[in-house]
Amino acid sequence: MHQQIPITIRHQDMANAIRALAMDAVEQAQSGHPGMPMGMADVATVLFTQHLKFDPQDPLWANRDRFVLSAGHGSMLLYALLYLCGYADITLDEIKKFRQLGSRTAGHPEYGHAGGIETTTGPLGQGLANAVGMALAEKHLSATFGTDLINHYTYVIAGDGCLMEGISQEAISFAAHQQLHKLIVLFDDNQISIDGPTSLSTAENQTTRFEACGWHTITVNGHDPVEINRAITQAKNSTKPTLIACRTIIGFGAPKKAGTAATHGSPLGSEEIAGTRAKLGWNYPAFVVPEHIRQAWLDAAAKHSSTRLSWFDYVGKHPKGRILLNRLKGQPTTPIGPAITHLKQQMQNAAAKQATRQSSQQVLDILSPLLPELIGGSADLTGSNNTKAKNVAILDAQNPQGHYIHYGIREHAMAAMMNGLALYGGLIPFGGTFLVFSDYAKPAIRLSALMQQRVIYVLSHDSIGLGEDGPTHQPVEHLAALRAIPDLLVLRPADAIETAECWEIALHEHQKPSAIILTRQSVPLLRTNKQPDNLCRQGGYILVPSSTKPKVTLIATGSEVSIAVAACQQLSALNISCQVVSMPCWHLFDKQPHTYRQQVLGDDKQLRVAIEAAGDLGWHKYIGNHGIFIGMSGFGASAPAPALYQHFQITADHVVQKVQQSLSLTSQK
Repeated sequence: MHQQIPITIRHQDMANAIRALAMDAVEQAQSGHPGMPMGMADVATVLFTQHLKFDPQDPLWANRDRFVLSAGHGSMLLYALLYLCGYADITLDEIKKFRQLGSRTAGHPEYGHAGGIETTTGPLGQGLANAVGMALAEKHLSATFGTDLINHYTYVIAGDGCLMEGISQEAISFAAHQQLHKLIVLFDDNQISIDGPTSLSTAENQTTRFEACGWHTITVNGHDPVEINRAITQAKNSTKPTLIACRTIIGFGAPKKAGTAATHGSPLGSEEIAGTRAKLGWNYPAFVVPEHIRQAWLDAAAKHSSTRLSWFDYVGKHPKGRILLNRLKGQPTTPIGPAITHLKQQMQNAAAKQATRQSSQQVLDILSPLLPELIGGSADLTGSNNTKAKNVAILDAQNPQGHYIHYGIREHAMAAMMNGLALYGGLIPFGGTFLVFSDYAKPAIRLSALMQQRVIYVLSHDSIGLGEDGPTHQPVEHLAALRAIPDLLVLRPADAIETAECWEIALHEHQKPSAIILTRQSVPLLRTNKQPDNLCRQGGYILVPSSTKPKVTLIATGSEVSIAVAACQQLSALNISCQVVSMPCWHLFDKQPHTYRQQVLGDDKQLRVAIEAAGDLGWHKYIGNHGIFIGMSGFGASAPAPALYQHFQITADHVVQKVQQSLSLTSQK
């Protein structure tokens, strides 16, 4: 067994190794943030050598403690720790390539670049909310599988900026309400931001604020290892989540710049680095960590190796062990294809006219019993989003085994916490709000895509079709904004069948988030043919073919597909051959072979008309410069939905009129 390293003997040298690597890497890159790693080196050293349960030989060990660097600008703190502890992905060469193209040591920690990086951070506050999601995942899976299989802590280092961002309030309030007592936040209370002292912009007492939310708080000298150690030990025994406010000096050790904003986001400079080395007694060249200090770090990192091996041996014999490991690998508990096919048959037989948000709930009703990994929720819009399946229990402090979360009116934190749930493994989170409120969640949605996490956003009330709530709630630009996010699948189904297919796509995409865009108003069933295949996988397909070569191709999404079908019927009665293309997902359609896309859209001689109750941004790549767009050119209004569609001329009659005008002009040329 490896012995714990006495903090009174080796602590200072071990902490100074972090400081030296941080200032040397930033200096070589001539870019970065040395101040935070230097200020929090003492805290990180105590955490990693005395408390954190991890094994660099298996960075994905399920029962490891999670460590999130929410203050991601201080990334060299994490990279130095990973190198010193012997994580294979972070070598000294990688430290020397800090912030360079192709390196694992990006400017801010990026999930997937190296073992030990639990999440992508940098946008302040995101990591804190991710960690709340991870702590919730731990509590849920511990309650589900037993504390003998899942039982660990989640630690976060957060800075002033993380706590100033509004997402932090949403996250800490939620964490306290859920009684996530195994969540410990180490607050780098250095009282410095980019502009200078934090007193320029805030006088908030963070410990009082956290206490008001229901947290346990402790204040320590962030450079006293004994105090830090005692505080973490106390926090681990708390019945509440804990904030440890660590009063630190940014750029600790720098003779002239310590305690100032000059160390926050700029290299120290060769003269200041020389002075820091002298002041710290670190008499070694750049990037050199003496063998005895490195070995002390390696010994500290190796002490949980036997714990990990014993855990795997125990899991292998446990009746629930194989189920847990399969879930953590992302393997579905039950194949969902047959259930989706059966539901589609039922929907076709019923042929009900209903909102796609209602169809979505039907999907959830059949999938929830099959997929215990599904964890749903809503930002206080459960009855509107239709996100709670029948007979699904609420997940709360009293029942952590539940599968439905009341996130409250916290869209931003909900999205970021769902990222944490997904990153943890073994869970598929989905959460609902109105499409217009996706703006509140956008930074976290973007990170879902950047990290390639299977997070499903259920966004209802998707157009002027929501009616009387008016332009404040009627999305116009939101589809374009979401479609602009790389690798986010934006799925806007036209009817019940497409809704089922879009859910199947979202659940099968292991490395992409999805946004399922749903109507408030009822829409007719359009897919009446008994087609078992998932046509939505192609992104776009011919819903209504033409009996002859079409002169017009009508392309639509969501609720406007039924308008396109009605318009096509009128055009056919006028002997104008047409076809209707339903295009629920641009991203998937764009990935189809060119020949397929050409077959669906028709040749350039055909008139193409796009119909969508939203702005036209992006549509011209499908309809060309001479195509027609029927949709919104400004904000909506407050009125019943049918009146709004008439007012904004998103109707079958208007489509027919515009087509006739265009064809008439073409024939005159």
